[in-house]
Amino acid sequence: MNRELTNISYIKDLCARYGFALQKGYGQNFIVNSGICPKIAEHAEVDENCGVIEIGTGIGVLTKELALRAKKVVAIEIDTKLLPLLEETLADFDNIKIINKDVLEVDLNALIAEEFGDMPVMVCANLPYYITSPIIMKLLEDRIPVENITVMVQKEAAQRICAKEGSRDAGAISLAVNYYAQPTVCFNVSPGSFFPPPKVTSSVIRLDINKQPKVTPKSEKNMFRLIRAAFTQRRKTFVNSTSATLGISKAAIEDALAQIGEKPMVRPEQMTLEQFCALSDILLG
Repeated sequence: MNRELTNISYIKDLCARYGFALQKGYGQNFIVNSGICPKIAEHAEVDENCGVIEIGTGIGVLTKELALRAKKVVAIEIDTKLLPLLEETLADFDNIKIINKDVLEVDLNALIAEEFGDMPVMVCANLPYYITSPIIMKLLEDRIPVENITVMVQKEAAQRICAKEGSRDAGAISLAVNYYAQPTVCFNVSPGSFFPPPKVTSSVIRLDINKQPKVTPKSEKNMFRLIRAAFTQRRKTFVNSTSATLGISKAAIEDALAQIGEKPMVRPEQMTLEQFCALSDILLG
């Protein structure tokens, strides 16, 4: 049946029978490469003892693969029009629960406590590209008790999310992710693996949640405020961007940089999370 769920003719027939039209607004691209979902589940290390939260079901191809391996799957799907299709495609499973909500409005900590008890939990998803960063940051900032987050995103987003500190691709999102987790790019997925095919290559990434944050600022809120300010004007130096955004004098910022042994012309992407932590303590308290 999973091979059937990745057959374009079957997908078209299924959609026609239920009067379902793909919603561009939800970033819907269905997986039609039958080898992709098993690889996602393997990289997430899903097994019969664990629970899985899936975000966005499509017609259920990844949902089914996860349900074949996991003890329980809770799938959060925003599109009400997909529910009758899922009733058909997932009819053989009694370990799947579909929640028809926007994941950004779900209390995930409460959901995990209610649905999974003491079992280890993972997040697996083929994320809509238009809302990748807000979903990932919600998963991390809510500090939900999960082992890892394994998601498919646009390749360009994967490079930013998983960028090494101090590298050219580093940005506010990569520093935030590194604070909460250890990110890894698992594998790439070609546009032809989807229906309809997107215009970009995708990547599956895995975020292994840190037991403790990587650094301990006086104020987590202020550290992220400083990071966002620094990358607001990416082409500028840390001094110029931060001064313009936060209204702190350039002299004060240069003095803070000197205190941590950094040169005044440093750019935000050249800096580490440890440096942002130290500078937020000095500049913002």
